[in-house]
Amino acid sequence: MTVVSRHYVLAAGGTGGHLIPAFALATELVKRGHHVALVTDSRGAAIPGKPDFLPAHVIPAGRLGGKNPLNWLRGLRAIMEGRRMALRLFESFQPSAVIGFGGYPAFPAVIAAHKAGLPTIIHEQNAVLGRVNRFLADKVDAIATAYREIARLDPKHEGKVHLVGNPVREDVLALREQPYPPFTEDGLLRVLVTGGSQGARVLSEVVPDGLAMLQPALRTRLQVTQQCRAEDIDAVRQRYASHGIPAELATYFEDMAERLADAHLFIGRSGASTIAELTAVGRPAILIPLPIATDDHQAANTREMVEAGGARAIRQPMATVPNPANYDGDRRNQMLRQQAGLFHDMAKDICRQIQAIAQDPHSLGNAAHAAWNCGYPNATSDLADLVESFGAAPLMDVIRMGGAAPAAAGREATA
Repeated sequence: MTVVSRHYVLAAGGTGGHLIPAFALATELVKRGHHVALVTDSRGAAIPGKPDFLPAHVIPAGRLGGKNPLNWLRGLRAIMEGRRMALRLFESFQPSAVIGFGGYPAFPAVIAAHKAGLPTIIHEQNAVLGRVNRFLADKVDAIATAYREIARLDPKHEGKVHLVGNPVREDVLALREQPYPPFTEDGLLRVLVTGGSQGARVLSEVVPDGLAMLQPALRTRLQVTQQCRAEDIDAVRQRYASHGIPAELATYFEDMAERLADAHLFIGRSGASTIAELTAVGRPAILIPLPIATDDHQAANTREMVEAGGARAIRQPMATVPNPANYDGDRRNQMLRQQAGLFHDMAKDICRQIQAIAQDPHSLGNAAHAAWNCGYPNATSDLADLVESFGAAPLMDVIRMGGAAPAAAGREATA
């Protein structure tokens, strides 16, 4: 089979949630003999983990929103400048298709591709269609999704939908065929706790206390690994020491895949990449969605895994989000008392959920299998197949496939 080399542009916002699947797709497309370029913002161009072979083109990424007309004007100007820069890139790079992964930098790139008559695809990592992807849904040729049910998706676009899953890092996907680590009635219970920059603080407050409330038969078997914010790590270390719970703490673990492989239970936020990795490997979880996530998408992300029996979800009250340090006097003291009570309730809930999910080796193992069944191990290759089906001339597909040209090459999207 002769492989025809094409050019593709991937456009993504500068966060890991948008870029991890973009990097996975880029790696797969390059393996298939294609050339790939990335359009992002300055954060995305500098983010750790970007493949060396992937050139990054930084374009302006304006936001449209708010009540101030000047903000709208500035946002529109940035979008139009980003679109002009993307069009210049397309003239020299000649992409066969442009794939957006959400985030504001994806918007000008995809609308530029639409203007240029290029095939366009968007990938939605969350269970709620993101704001940028909602703007683009009417213009693109296909919508790739990571969940069977996607909120905020207009029914008129359902014919464009392709369920592929959310691509994960290769080192994580390689763990899928490894067995769940043995968990016996008298063996260690290894717990992995992580949270994003906005989420680690509440986990640092409530998880140590929740673990301390476990029945002694389970508490004395704990071995905790927790990722903390730098400003919280000393206090968290003291918390675990006061409870007599062994814990390894760090602000960053380079070997996170190995930590996940060893873990019996995960506790943390429910961002799209986190859910994708938990289900790829098959690890049961206590999920605490970020309450201020746009459109409450982290709560939506938990639904499929919870319904399958692979996770349990705990809601964080919005009242725990404000930082009391930003207030003075009686108001600050009132907030501290309120948060202390809410943190205590969350810790008790964590204790109850762990007791329920880890009451015996069979229940924890069953939850791990349920999480594994929710995974999409072929997400990267399925997304690459979808991408390759767009933008090819019939003659190119004859060469690529070694046979007759398919009818309407890749232009019919199926749900």
